[in-house]
This record gives sequence, structure tokens and C-alpha cells, in this order.
Amino acid sequence: MKTIRNFLKNNKGATAIEYGLICALISVAAISAMQSLGNNLSGTFNNVSQKLAQN
Repeated sequence: MKTIRNFLKNNKGATAIEYGLICALISVAAISAMQSLGNNLSGTFNNVSQKLAQN
């Protein structure tokens, strides 16, 4: 009975899962921000390339 109580009180696994979920959310936010930045940067380089080609 004591081992079952100790098993139910063990929070180490839950903490690891929570840290994993936080890491996943941060990763998703970083990837979406980098994609947006990449698209904006690509547009800027294309604009500069077109301006240089005109001269």
C-alpha cells in the first residue's frame, strides 16, 4: 500500500511532461516567427535585386 501511495505522489514524470510541452510550444512559436521573418526578408532581397537590375 505504501508503494502505491509513493507512486501516486511522484510528480517527476508530470514535471518532465510539462517541460516538454512548454518546449514544444516555444518551438512552434519560434518556427512561425522565423518563417514570417524569412518571407519578409525574401521580399526585401527581391526588391533590392529588382532595383539593382533597373540601374
